[in-house]
Amino acid sequence: MIRSLRVRLILSHVLPFLVIIPLVGVTLTYLLETQVLLAEFSKELERQATLVAAIAADYPAIWDDPSQAQDFLSRLEETLPVHVMLFNARGVLLASTDEADRPSIGRQMVVPGFREVLFTGAPVRVDYGEQPGTGAAEVLVPVYVAGKIAGVIRLTDPLSSVYERFPRTRAFIIGVLVSGLIAGVAIGWFLAMDLERPLRRATLAISQMAGGRPLTTLPEQGPEEIRLLLRAFNTLTEKLQNLEKARKRLLANLVHELGRPLGALLAAIQALAGGAGDDPAVRQELLTGMEAEVQRMRHLLDDLTRLYDQTIGPLELDCRPTPLYPWLARVLSPWREAAYSKELHWQSDFPPDLPTAEIDPDRLAQALGNIVSNAIKYTPSGGRVLLSAGVDGSEVWLRVRDTGPGIAPEEQERVFTPFYRGSTGKRFPQGMGLGLSIARDIVAAHGGRIAVESSPGAGSTFTIYLPIRAAETEPVP
Repeated sequence: MIRSLRVRLILSHVLPFLVIIPLVGVTLTYLLETQVLLAEFSKELERQATLVAAIAADYPAIWDDPSQAQDFLSRLEETLPVHVMLFNARGVLLASTDEADRPSIGRQMVVPGFREVLFTGAPVRVDYGEQPGTGAAEVLVPVYVAGKIAGVIRLTDPLSSVYERFPRTRAFIIGVLVSGLIAGVAIGWFLAMDLERPLRRATLAISQMAGGRPLTTLPEQGPEEIRLLLRAFNTLTEKLQNLEKARKRLLANLVHELGRPLGALLAAIQALAGGAGDDPAVRQELLTGMEAEVQRMRHLLDDLTRLYDQTIGPLELDCRPTPLYPWLARVLSPWREAAYSKELHWQSDFPPDLPTAEIDPDRLAQALGNIVSNAIKYTPSGGRVLLSAGVDGSEVWLRVRDTGPGIAPEEQERVFTPFYRGSTGKRFPQGMGLGLSIARDIVAAHGGRIAVESSPGAGSTFTIYLPIRAAETEPVP
């Protein structure tokens, strides 16, 4: 049972109350009785003895006649709950309120502190417990008659009589301690349950996650450490949900992207098998179409390969000093021909004094090619694709502008998400939705960024910003 987290939390909160409060209560009771109450009772006994001595000084006859002395004590016995004894100056017992002392009346007795009282003329007090074997308080007070000590009054209060006055005090202390103990246990129980509740929810949610049940986020409640744990769990849950959505989108895109070219290839094969290949012109047209479909499937496989590269870890770049002007001319020449074949207007503006940058020329060519490919693909015939470059402070920028359908503001951040294909009838109606995601990761690996400016119907502008690093080796031509 103690292996349960709930039980351990409850015990960790409750046990201190169960141990500390009783110990504090016992200690407090002991100190209150011994250091406060007993001291006060001893002082009170001394005051009573002084008062009795003052009264006895008005009755000088009691110090010569034991019967009068006993009558004097009999009148005081009802008002004094303590043991009173009268001694003359020679130490002879004259009277006592205790029946057990009656046989000793008229005899000289040895009384501790008696000689000190006669010598100093001052009261002598023995507090409770200070006199070994008695546990009682005792006061001896001299009585002066005509300026001389006529006798000594001895008041004794046994400790048992004092403890008879403690029950109410003890009952009050115990009541306070029990109330505190109950309150402490209740608070400890509440705190333990409040701490265990979010942990139990998190444990149950993780168990459900492992069992394949739908993922749900949890309310972030409890202490700061528990909230951090729940926040991490919710972040993990959101990432898993996004991965699941991405997986479903990937499967849907694969079905769509593979189904279309395979259908076209099957139709072409059936046509060739049906005799269409007898006509050289028809056969060449079918073979050209089949080759185009296979090329599109190859591009699809290339995108999936790049996606795999993203999942296995950070991109590994082979950076080297590269002059940007000749590199751009070499990288963009195939895309220029692709734009001309679609009857697009191609315009490039690259200043010859572009700097030498520390880049991976192949990887960055892939990123720039993905952006230019989108610009050509989604710009209708007769439109324009404009490319430019320049330097801004410590950065070099490469810009691709098109006159395509544009991107809605709410979609401009999402176009860099893997598998995102955009709204139907707008940008990205086909493809895997990986090009811009791959381009962003490559540019980010270079320490740069990609910015997009667009509005529906007004085209789009993608700008790559790269830091200019000093070249330490000879540039690549």
